Amino acid sequence: MIEQMLAYNREFVKSEAYKQFQTSKYPDKKIAILTCMDTRLVELLPAALGIRNGDVKMIKNAGGMITGPFDSAVRSLLVGIVELGVEEVMVIGHTDCGVSHINADMMIHHLIQRGVSQDHIDMMRYCGIDFEAWLRGFDCVESSVEETVDLLRNHPLMPKDVVIKGYVINTETGELIPQEHLR
Repeated sequence: MIEQMLAYNREFVKSEAYKQFQTSKYPDKKIAILTCMDTRLVELLPAALGIRNGDVKMIKNAGGMITGPFDSAVRSLLVGIVELGVEEVMVIGHTDCGVSHINADMMIHHLIQRGVSQDHIDMMRYCGIDFEAWLRGFDCVESSVEETVDLLRNHPLMPKDVVIKGYVINTETGELIPQEHLR
């Protein structure tokens, strides 16, 4: 499949199809969106919000979550805010998320089954990595969004003038539901 994608890329470049996507590194709408890597959101989320290439900074990870106060999502948001002009942050969870109800112990079990050494897992634990917290999922998408918004609003490095709001998008309809208690 990768080879097919690379062949497509060569034709994309040759035909100069990239020209329609040219923009700057600065988000035109001055917004960053932290959301899930779910495949249903690749086209649905931008279409549902009316955003195009160049409009926003999009940070995606499993669950659209922050796993710690200094994880890569926080770093990306701070770079967007300090260096690229982001003024507002949207945290967008979604219905039927694959990260809901993930069991960290089961994930570790599957990693070992796939050949990851128990010694490597133990070594990371000895170095202070809380695997269970790092691999955890959530039970309720609304609560996960609330926790993420709260962490960002109260983060010691987050400028207080940045607007941070939480939403849940319906993966069937694209409806964006503001989390009222997060305003």
